[in-house]
Amino acid sequence: MLQGKRGLIVGLANADSIAWGISKAAKEAGAELGFTYLNAAIEKRMRPLAESLGAAFIAPCNVNNDESLDLLFQEIKDKWGHLDFVVHSVAFAKKEDLMGRFLDTSRDGFLTAMETSAYSLTALAKRAQPLMDKGGSILALTYFGSEKVIPNYNVMGVAKAALEASVRYLAADLGSENIRVNAISSGAIKTLSARGIHGFTDMLHITQERAALKRCVSAEEVGKSSLFLLSDCASAVTGEVLHVDCGYSIMGM
Repeated sequence: MLQGKRGLIVGLANADSIAWGISKAAKEAGAELGFTYLNAAIEKRMRPLAESLGAAFIAPCNVNNDESLDLLFQEIKDKWGHLDFVVHSVAFAKKEDLMGRFLDTSRDGFLTAMETSAYSLTALAKRAQPLMDKGGSILALTYFGSEKVIPNYNVMGVAKAALEASVRYLAADLGSENIRVNAISSGAIKTLSARGIHGFTDMLHITQERAALKRCVSAEEVGKSSLFLLSDCASAVTGEVLHVDCGYSIMGM
C-alpha cells in the first residue's frame, strides 16, 4: 500500500508507543521512513527501533523550535527531495495539569500543552507542504477526551480538540495541492505517556467493559488503520477523525 512512499515519523518514543505500531505497519507496507527524537534520553530508546526498520535518517527535532524544524526539513529535502507523508505523534502536558480540576490549569501549563500538542501539527505541515509537490498525507493522533470529558485528561483534552480543529483547517488549506490531513482517535492504549494520566488503569478497565468489542485496541491495530489514511486508498478522504477504539466512542449507555 505504501510501496515507493517516503514518510516522516515524528514522536516515536519507545516500543509501547502508537507511533511504533504505525511505523511497523508502514514499513511492512513498503514505505521508506525517517524518524525524529527530542533529546538524548528518547534517542537511546527509539534509535534501535528505527534502525530495525532501516531508517533512512534519525534526526533531532524540537517541534517547539522553528530553527530545529527548519534544519529537519532541510535534511529531508537534501536526503529525499520530496515527502509523501508525515505522522504527527507528539503531545505533552505538565503532570500536575493531568490530575484534579481543569479549572486549576496554569497559564503556562495551558500554553505548553497547546503549543506542543496542537500547534506543532501546523508547524510541521507548513514545512512539509513544499516537499509534497506530488500530493501527500499528514496524519495526527488524537483521543476521545477531545470530544467528551475524561477524568484527569484535562488540558490535554482541550489541546486535542484544538488539534482536531487544526486538522480540518489544514485540510482546507492544503486540499488544492492534493495534500490530505486526517487524524486517528485511538482508544486507550497502555503507552508511556498514557501511564502519566492519573487513574489510567481504571480507564483501561472501563474501556474493556463498555466498548462494543469488549476489549481495548492495540497499537498494531492503529498501525493497520493508519495505512488506509496514509495510502492512496484514502485519496478522497481529508479533514476526518477516524475512531479506532473498538467502538467505545459509539456507546451511549
